[in-house]
Amino acid sequence: MRSSAARTVFGCASVLLSYPDEHHARDLAAVCDALGRLSDGRARSELAAAAEWLGGMSPMEAAATYVDTFDLRRGVCLHLTYYRHGDTRERGMALTALVDAFRGAGFDVVAGELPDYLPALLELAAAHPVGATVLAEHRMALDALHAALVKTDGRYAGVVGAVCDALPGPTRKDRQALRRYRAEGPPSEKVGLEPFAPPEVLGQGVTIGATRR
Repeated sequence: MRSSAARTVFGCASVLLSYPDEHHARDLAAVCDALGRLSDGRARSELAAAAEWLGGMSPMEAAATYVDTFDLRRGVCLHLTYYRHGDTRERGMALTALVDAFRGAGFDVVAGELPDYLPALLELAAAHPVGATVLAEHRMALDALHAALVKTDGRYAGVVGAVCDALPGPTRKDRQALRRYRAEGPPSEKVGLEPFAPPEVLGQGVTIGATRR
């Protein structure tokens, strides 16, 4: 997929995978407008179907559907480092690397979501090439998330599928990691009373719509 089309996919997917807030209707309208400029038929179809699905709900229904899908279902997680690292010290290092990636791209890191939150990474990918590189590095997590969403009743699986299609295909290492995750789940080693992320990362993240420096 051409880089400009991929950026459109990433931007639209960021909106569709974000928690529906008071600006949700306006954001869905912006997605529909952007999709009119997208030439990839399959991605446009999947993203448009998700926008129509969400647009047909009341704000309360959309929020409840989001919570049911991403907060209450086992194996469905929008924080990508969890799939590879679970709640281990290694995840803290991965989060720190993501903070550095955001800052290196010129984005301020502010209080909010952890930096591995998929909508934030998609927004970065829509704005800067480093974002697509980061997403590709987490291909196993995206494939695992997509497989879990396929089992739900909604259209979110199509959104993540469009993101995967906009990235290079999985490597052999990615496929091996996905097989291991399916067999064993995320690492379960606990770190006792210590947080899984360093103090400089805890409570820090990139808010959706973060401004560049």
